[in-house]
Amino acid sequence: MKVTMQRFLLTATAVVVLGSSLSACVPLMLGGAAMGGAIVATDRRTSGAQLEDEGIELRANNRISQTLGDRAHVNVTSYNRQVLLTGEVPNAADQQKLQDLVLKVENVRSVVNEVAVLGASSLSQRSSDTLITGKVKATLVDARDVQANTLKVVTERGTVYLMGRVSQREANRATDLARSVSGVQKVVRVFEMLTEEELQALTPKPAPVTTATPVN
Repeated sequence: MKVTMQRFLLTATAVVVLGSSLSACVPLMLGGAAMGGAIVATDRRTSGAQLEDEGIELRANNRISQTLGDRAHVNVTSYNRQVLLTGEVPNAADQQKLQDLVLKVENVRSVVNEVAVLGASSLSQRSSDTLITGKVKATLVDARDVQANTLKVVTERGTVYLMGRVSQREANRATDLARSVSGVQKVVRVFEMLTEEELQALTPKPAPVTTATPVN
C-alpha cells in the first residue's frame, strides 16, 4: 500500500509540474521536499551535507544567472557536495566558464559538467523530461530491492542521470530499472560508490518490537 501511494504521488506530481510548465516557466522540483514531505526520504547524507547541498544549488544558480544570464539554460543538482550540471550553453567558452564558476562555490567538492553546446531545449522537450523523471522515480519505488528515496533522478533531453550513495549491486539494479522506462535514451551514473559493509553501517536498524504482557 505504501509503495502504491508513493508511485501515485510521484506520477501525480510529474503531471502537476508538467501542467504548470505549459502555462509558465516554473522551477522543476520532484522529490520529498517538493511533495510536502509525503515521501519520507531515507537519506544517506548527513544532515549537514543535505543543508550544504541546498546552499550549493542556491549559490551556484545565482552566480550562473548573474554571469551567463538568459543565454544559458543550466540545471544545478548537488549531492553530497558533488555538483551535476546539465542543460545547454551557446558555445564552448561558456561551457568552461560555467564549470570554473561552480567549482569556486563554497563547499563544492567536484563538478560533473554534462552541459551541452547547443541551443536551449524546447518547452516540449523539458516537459517530456519531466514526465520521464516521474516515470523513473515511480519505477524505482515499485522495485522492492531499491531504496528509491536515496536516489536523485535528473533528466535532460532524454538522458537520465542517477545520483546517490550506493553499492555496486544497487547501482546496477537502478541503472537497469531506469533503462527500462519508455523515453529514456541513455542512463548516466553519477554515483558515490559504497562497499556492502559501508552500506550496512548506513542502513537504519528496525526498531525493536515490544509486546504487552497482560496482568491478571
